[in-house]
Amino acid sequence: MKNAIIIRPVSELDHSQWRNLWNQYNEFYGRAGPTALSENIVQSTWQRLLDPSEPVHCLVAEQGGRLVGLAHYIFHRNTITIENTCYLQDVFSDPSLRGQGIGRKLIEAFYEQATQAGTVGVYWHTHSSNSAAMALYDKVAKNTEFFVYRHNVDVNLAE
Repeated sequence: MKNAIIIRPVSELDHSQWRNLWNQYNEFYGRAGPTALSENIVQSTWQRLLDPSEPVHCLVAEQGGRLVGLAHYIFHRNTITIENTCYLQDVFSDPSLRGQGIGRKLIEAFYEQATQAGTVGVYWHTHSSNSAAMALYDKVAKNTEFFVYRHNVDVNLAE
């Protein structure tokens, strides 16, 4: 089917299309212009996504040969289960195609990856103003009503 949405792991050939979606995602969250991620961070992220030894992974949604969505997720240990858990760090679909089930398909594929890896749970968070995403998330997961706190620490990278 020509307009079918295919969910698959990202590949090296996807770089430019992934980068376009990644830039749009970051812009949505205010990381553009002077607050944009450094090129070093973007390239490091891309390399991690392609490295099978890394705990961070990427699924992409493809429609008609074009990437229309992405999901980044990270497997990690935690203190309340023996099994690993999985954090869905980023989910994004092309804004012009919203409402076509791309986000839901990415989340369902993410659930499958987490199941195959033997995790006992997955989680993610979103900004409180992202009502469109929350409308979907409320259908596919439970809102735990936890708040996220963040503090940046200075890292001395001196040689």
